[in-house]
Amino acid sequence: MLQVGDAVPDFSLESDSAGTISSKKLRGQRYVIYFYPKDDTPGCTKEACSFRDSIPRFKDLGVPVFGASPDDAKAHGKFVTKYQLNFPLLIDPDKKLLEAFGVWVEKSMYGRTYFGVQRATFVIDAKGKVEHVWPKVKAEGHAEQVLEYLQG
Repeated sequence: MLQVGDAVPDFSLESDSAGTISSKKLRGQRYVIYFYPKDDTPGCTKEACSFRDSIPRFKDLGVPVFGASPDDAKAHGKFVTKYQLNFPLLIDPDKKLLEAFGVWVEKSMYGRTYFGVQRATFVIDAKGKVEHVWPKVKAEGHAEQVLEYLQG
């Protein structure tokens, strides 16, 4: 997983609502990327709605927020519409961004191992370096933690 001080790997991904989002276009400003396992599941919905409700405060700070998961454009579209999400979701079914950030990891449940997304959030600074990491996120109330850090 990327750590504080690491350069963000170059990326360019389509989003559900803001066209192509790239590390190059984002250079020069702070931004937040949060990674979550799956659209429209209980924890992911709580986390997304928490960010949705806090977006005006992120905008006041001039810090855009992006969600990212391995879901496709259709799943993202349904999720955004159902919960009226007001920030872009990055489309990463090939898991290139997930792997680059080190959040596509081996997990284990009920004695079975599989690969999935480790719920994590990154603040990226204006120079394209990781400024802060929450490596294991509890979905509920997480947006508040991120805002507190940014206001810090």
